[in-house]
Amino acid sequence: MELYDTIGHGYRQLRQQDPRIAARILRALGGATSVVNVGAGAGSYEPRDRKLIAVEPSMVMIRQRASNAAPVVQASATCLPFRDASFDASLAVLTIHHWPDLSRGLQELRRVACQIVVILTFDTSVGGFWLTDYFPEMPDIDRQSMPSIAEMQRHLGSIAVFDVPVPHDCTDGFLGAYWRRPHAYLDANIRSAISIFSKMEGVEDGLAVLQADLASGRWHHRYGHLLHRSELDLGYRLVVA
Repeated sequence: MELYDTIGHGYRQLRQQDPRIAARILRALGGATSVVNVGAGAGSYEPRDRKLIAVEPSMVMIRQRASNAAPVVQASATCLPFRDASFDASLAVLTIHHWPDLSRGLQELRRVACQIVVILTFDTSVGGFWLTDYFPEMPDIDRQSMPSIAEMQRHLGSIAVFDVPVPHDCTDGFLGAYWRRPHAYLDANIRSAISIFSKMEGVEDGLAVLQADLASGRWHHRYGHLLHRSELDLGYRLVVA
């Protein structure tokens, strides 16, 4: 909660849902008619065609929710204020790496959902993308905070895992969204909505090298082949239990 009370002020503008990713989440939810969205933030990826309750600990994030957004409860993922099996499905989108107790949070997702648990997360075994050449500490930070798929399986039991490729023009400004728009990472406003930048030291050094490589053409020499790709698998995964 404290992190997003600090960095979360621009999330409504910068972290809008991408319709292609939203479609994958909707397919995973299937016929669930009631959903709890845990770690809901400003309200991205909340289906409007079914009953939904949002859970979000940060008041900064809650205040950014649209006036017609689903009802929201200020609470932690580790202690959901609902009875067992209160919803058909529980949903968690790019949030579990911020939970103070992963095991407890995943137990809560299972407890309150009677049919299905849907989680959008990141598989740290994939190894990231070109940005880690400029910020080599990123993979270590991810591994420290992001649970592995195997760890999630230990907590959730039988799971299905689906690749979520990132479109080149992704409208949700998470870390990998700008893989084909490298200049975006030089924008402090864009970085403010990517939590990992708040956890790193020496960010300015990496930015200086990236800026120099873009100016000299070195970035295009090394990574220009990506500019012909419409989407890329960066390790984002949809876990369904």
